Amino acid sequence: MTFSIAGRCARTGMLGAVVTTSSMAVGSRCAYATAGVGAALTQHRTDPRLGPKMLERLAQGASPESIVRDLEANEPGIGWRQLAVIGADGTAAFLNGDRISSIAKGRVGRDCVAIGNILRTTEVVDAMVETFEANAAQPLAERLVRCIEAGEAAGGELKQVKSAGLVVAHEESFPYVDLRVDLDAQPLVQLRFLWELYQPTAEAYVIRAVDPDAAPPP
Repeated sequence: MTFSIAGRCARTGMLGAVVTTSSMAVGSRCAYATAGVGAALTQHRTDPRLGPKMLERLAQGASPESIVRDLEANEPGIGWRQLAVIGADGTAAFLNGDRISSIAKGRVGRDCVAIGNILRTTEVVDAMVETFEANAAQPLAERLVRCIEAGEAAGGELKQVKSAGLVVAHEESFPYVDLRVDLDAQPLVQLRFLWELYQPTAEAYVIRAVDPDAAPPP
């Protein structure tokens, strides 16, 4: 009952992910990103431990494909999971657990990977990947928001989506963007609203953290 996409910006090195679902508070448990390392998604009977685990293995030098294959072979309950991971070099992989019985799909694109389950149509995943590839000139967060909007327009999931989350990592240990809609009748509308408010201030928040003397006044 979730669809999502993770990607990287080849121009800036930013890494991030966006996700939406018909349950509440999806941003707190499904999307993860670490600067210089990668981004990860874990969904469908979600195990939030798997996102950080995938990023840790990326940081240790494992490839996305080897990470998901190892989890497939060794992680208890993996049949219920749907996973995606992308590295800082743009390589990516996904896993659709063999116990997922709904319409589900994963697809690797150029500098991105999208997954979805309990979908109306597999075109949801295709729309996200194709939108990502068609918007390379846009900032990564904007690209990701456009992707999740395209997935919803292509059919979305079977139930009404109720929450959404957007996370982007850049050069610091803290997120460049971390926006969440925990419960709303139109979470993607609200996510767009939040991103458009946050975008002009994103750099200022970084400066305030790393070089407060140079920060512009509030």
